[in-house]
Amino acid sequence: MTRAEPKRSGGCACGAVRFKTFGEPVRGGLCHCMTCRKAHAAAFNPFLVFTSEQVEIQGEMKAWESSPGYVRWFCPQCGSRVVGGAEGDQEISLGSFDEPGQFAPQYESWVIRKEPWMPQVADIQFEQNRVP
Repeated sequence: MTRAEPKRSGGCACGAVRFKTFGEPVRGGLCHCMTCRKAHAAAFNPFLVFTSEQVEIQGEMKAWESSPGYVRWFCPQCGSRVVGGAEGDQEISLGSFDEPGQFAPQYESWVIRKEPWMPQVADIQFEQNRVP
């Protein structure tokens, strides 16, 4: 893959970890699963997925495997989750990007865990994991 200028950049809350993404994301969505809710201390996690080749990360990170085959990487200084992934995908939370307003979710997953007060955000809804 030939890398063009980064389309997006971002990092953790304290700035010790920074990332750049190249090209357009593979997909983007909202996850309402309990692990995302707890890992982000929020009602849901909005995210973009890139291939591993599209993401460049600088800075020290620590990791934990939140489910079989899925690893979440975070900044050891501020605790911000930076990236997660499985099988060559790099999932980056929308709140980690420097610029807002570049993303609209294509789907919502784990809507069985969605807060009842939250309206439907995307037309495509999955009760649990996204079905490819």
